[in-house]
Amino acid sequence: MELAEHLNTPTSSWSRGTGPDADVVLSSRVRLARNLARVRFPGRQSPEEATEVLTLAERAVGILGDEWDFYRLAPLPGADRRVLVEKHLISPQLARHPQAAALALCRDERASLMVNEEDHLRLQVLEPGRHLDGAWKTADGMDDRLEADLEYAFGGDLGYLTACPTNLGTGMRASAMVHLPVLVLSGRVGALLQAVTKIGYAVRGLYGEGTEAVGNLFQVSNQRTLAMSEEEIVGHLDQVLGQVIQAERESRHELRTQNPHQVADRVGRAFGILSGARLLSTSEAMRLISDVRLGLSLGMLPQIDYATVNALLVICRSGFLTRVAGRELPAVERDVLRAQLVRERLAGADGASPA
Repeated sequence: MELAEHLNTPTSSWSRGTGPDADVVLSSRVRLARNLARVRFPGRQSPEEATEVLTLAERAVGILGDEWDFYRLAPLPGADRRVLVEKHLISPQLARHPQAAALALCRDERASLMVNEEDHLRLQVLEPGRHLDGAWKTADGMDDRLEADLEYAFGGDLGYLTACPTNLGTGMRASAMVHLPVLVLSGRVGALLQAVTKIGYAVRGLYGEGTEAVGNLFQVSNQRTLAMSEEEIVGHLDQVLGQVIQAERESRHELRTQNPHQVADRVGRAFGILSGARLLSTSEAMRLISDVRLGLSLGMLPQIDYATVNALLVICRSGFLTRVAGRELPAVERDVLRAQLVRERLAGADGASPA
């Protein structure tokens, strides 16, 4: 499958809007960090070692099946790499350092493998909704198949050896992308996320570490990987996720009960602007998409679904817009194209024709 087919569509398996608790949880992810024995970590490896890792990884990916493809990132334009970040298929770090890097990708985009990022291999599985256990079981099975062909660096009591000590042990990061608009609006999100952090979980922005929480979207993940089993990591995070979901839903119920006209007006204005705007900045689009997604969860917008709204999160980003235009755009042209694509997507969802 040509990589262009992945780059030209804003949808992925994780953005389908299905799965448990999809009103709050967009996706669940499990990522496994692995390194090859007797090869230095990517930050210290020679060009020859980097090439060796690429060769071994490409061969091993063949074991995963015919539905997998292997892409070298060095030849890709920067905008194309940004699209892969925007679709959560690679990390911002890998996009910034494409030399001797690669992406192995399952054709439904449910699973991917980054090669020569911080570690030699970063295997991830993304599922729609609250489905951490399913993501972990899929990742675990794929990891076993890769390990049958590759010798991993493993250190007895330390478990899997990783470039960053915080990943030692299982090498596993489990996370969920959550939408918390009313907790943000009510000012309660800070206390909740602080409590989550105090019990050992990390809260990050839309694209992980070092990114901001735009559109009221947050990633909640485990921090401990050592002296815990993979089952314990997934189980504990799922319990925390349940508490976050409950807090957001209670806040939504309270908002709708106490201020029904205000929330209906907010949602209606957001949908109206997105459906008719001729100029949209990234920040405005993300704010309005958040309000529309809230309205969808409250049953106020029966003409659209979560898959449509989730696709807008990719459509409005700069990499995807550059890909559609075929060139880097000035800011105003980018805002015009963003508004056009959002209008078309919403019009297609409700059966109308874009104006």
